[in-house]
Amino acid sequence: MERLKKRADFLRAARGVRRVEGAVTLETCKTPDGAAPADALRVGFTASRKVGNAVARNRAKRRLRAAASQLLPLLGRQGRDYVLVARATAGTRAYPALLADIIAALEAAHRGLDRM
Repeated sequence: MERLKKRADFLRAARGVRRVEGAVTLETCKTPDGAAPADALRVGFTASRKVGNAVARNRAKRRLRAAASQLLPLLGRQGRDYVLVARATAGTRAYPALLADIIAALEAAHRGLDRM
């Protein structure tokens, strides 16, 4: 898994498929040609000030990074960019429930992609 770091990559994902589940919003789009190897998937994390102060935002992103490192190698699709956006409860939600939210969002996003 590679990390998204440029603002343009986050904006491209925001224009793609978006699914909201519990404490997480998942945005996904196709990786642009030449940006990464064809068999790689890229992931980014963000939390707005609505989540809370800097400590709360950092905790929410840490939890999303841990969950994504467990789930995306198994459930993610190659050649896709994923952005996990923390919602207000992401920092305090039980970890198994957070994993379930991400799994549900991934499955719903993939169903949406299959229809396109």
